[in-house]
Order: sequence, then C-alpha cells, then structure tokens
Amino acid sequence: MAALSAAVLLTACAPAPRSAEDPLEPVNRAVHGFNLAADRFVLRPAAVVSGPVMQSPVGTAVSNFSDNLGTPQAAVNHLLQARFADATHSAWRFAVNSTIGLAGLFDPATVMGLEERDTDFGETLHSWGMGEGPFVMLPLKGPSNARDALGEVVDVFTDPLDNVLSDGQQEVATGAWVLSKVGDRARYLETVDSILYGSADSYAQTRLMYQQNRRFELGQEAGDDAFIDPYEDADSN
Repeated sequence: MAALSAAVLLTACAPAPRSAEDPLEPVNRAVHGFNLAADRFVLRPAAVVSGPVMQSPVGTAVSNFSDNLGTPQAAVNHLLQARFADATHSAWRFAVNSTIGLAGLFDPATVMGLEERDTDFGETLHSWGMGEGPFVMLPLKGPSNARDALGEVVDVFTDPLDNVLSDGQQEVATGAWVLSKVGDRARYLETVDSILYGSADSYAQTRLMYQQNRRFELGQEAGDDAFIDPYEDADSN
C-alpha cells in the first residue's frame, strides 16, 4: 500500500497517460516491469522446479488447506453482501473440510455439494455501489483497481481467523498460501508465459484480461464503460 500511495504521488510528475481509464499508466508500467523481473527470476523458476510436486496430490492438499483458511472470510463477505444462503453454504463448507477433510487438506465438501463460492471485500464494495476506480498494478500482487486494492487491505485486517490462530499457525497459513501461488504458477505455466512473454505488450494484455475477467465475475455487462484496448487502433493502422 505504501508503493500504491507513492504511485499516486508520482503521477503528478509522470508523462501524460495513454488511456483515460488508466491515469496511473506510467507508474503502473513501471510496477509491471518490476513484477515481470520478480516472475522471471523468482516465481517462474520456483514454479518450474516445484511444478511436479505442486501438481501432485501433495500440492493439491496444500492448495486445499490454503483455500479452506480463506472460507471464513468469504462467509463474512457474503453476509455483508446480504447473501445469507451463500454465507451459510460457506460456513458449512468450512466446517466439513476442517473436520472430515482433516483441517482442509482434503475437500469432501465439494463432493457433498458444498462447492466453493469465493468472494472478497472488493465484491462487497461493488455490491454497495462503489465503482472500480482506476486500474492499478500492485507490486508482486499484480493487476487490480482502486476498489479491489482497498478491498484486499480490508480483507487482511478483518480475517475472522486472525483472532483464533496462534502466531505459529498463522505462519503456517502464510507459507501454505505462498506455496499455493507457486502451484498456480506451475499449473498455468504456458498460459501465463504466453501473456507475460509472448505478447507484444504484456502490460496492456494483462490489464485487458484482468478487467474483462473481473467484470464478468461481478456480473457486469460490457457497456459504455467497458475497457477499450488503447492499442487496437494503432495496431490496425
């Protein structure tokens, strides 16, 4: 968030942006360059090395464990969105996987019809009528927008498990989350590589895909405020 605040301040002396929907584009591109370097030299090599393990049952168990720890937060956000049936569903899913599923290492809840219904405080803010705001590229985290970036901060400080888990257990949870992200990178290695290293403009491609996918998740339809690729006209000329 300190980097995000610095990005806002830097826009005062940054070159004119190329897109009205992306007023932070000069700084966003700089952060994207940093993220590319982190991926090239850290995340991608880790994913390549650990790929066979993270895509095995062991990796699946780690991912299940991490996902299970995020379920109470989803239940809270369902409540804030007045989706009481989804909140109850998520609570039951957490109870089943935390007991029968051995602390979430296994996922019997899905077999029982209690599939994951993920959500976050960014979606809660959307349900309350808050617009997405400008596109933001977060250090290490990647593409986001002003509303969802704020939502991530709120989610961190309102996690119901923070008052339940000990410091040691929270460290285990953080480690599992990191390993699950490495596993995701390994699982989608070729797809992510094509976006980051095979695109003519990986920043514009990342922004486009994030905005389209996020708006689809929130049930938004393409309209007057839909994203327009600023490079489309240039490529066609």
